[in-house]
Amino acid sequence: MPQRSPSTDAVTYASVGDTLGDEGMRVPAGFRPTSRDVVLGAGRELFERAAAATMRWQVQERAGIRVRVLGAHADTRPLQADDVVIMRVPLWPRDVPCRVVAVVDEPTRTGFAYGTLPGHPESGEEAFLIERLPDDTVLLRIRAFSRPSSWLFRIGYPAVLLMQSTYTRRYARALRGI
Repeated sequence: MPQRSPSTDAVTYASVGDTLGDEGMRVPAGFRPTSRDVVLGAGRELFERAAAATMRWQVQERAGIRVRVLGAHADTRPLQADDVVIMRVPLWPRDVPCRVVAVVDEPTRTGFAYGTLPGHPESGEEAFLIERLPDDTVLLRIRAFSRPSSWLFRIGYPAVLLMQSTYTRRYARALRGI
């Protein structure tokens, strides 16, 4: 069961945690879904390495995004529910703020979801899960739903979608060979 953030009221959407369903994600009306599964390999050791990397923002950082977690000692520990993070995406002129809305720590599934905060170009949620299947296959599951956060971003939404697609592909490659 995901550990939910106690203060998700600041996120810019209502369907908190809907990217983390055991049977898949629930996409709220008016949001655009993104879903990608990447086979990383097999085995418990790979699962543990990939899970540890994911919980230290390595999917984002290896995709070229700078991540700054706000708060004391945030850079020396794995991420936690309610962490606020500021991401810096190359070629994007503004900080991209998010809040970790849920953390998953199960024997065969580890990861987290973050939700958008005011100032983010999109409204929605994105999840990164490492799963170890019964056949020992290790997957990175990327799940998201989003829509433009304002009229300004609706105008530029084709560019936002292109960036989202580019970074989803980068996320998919981030943990290969870990």
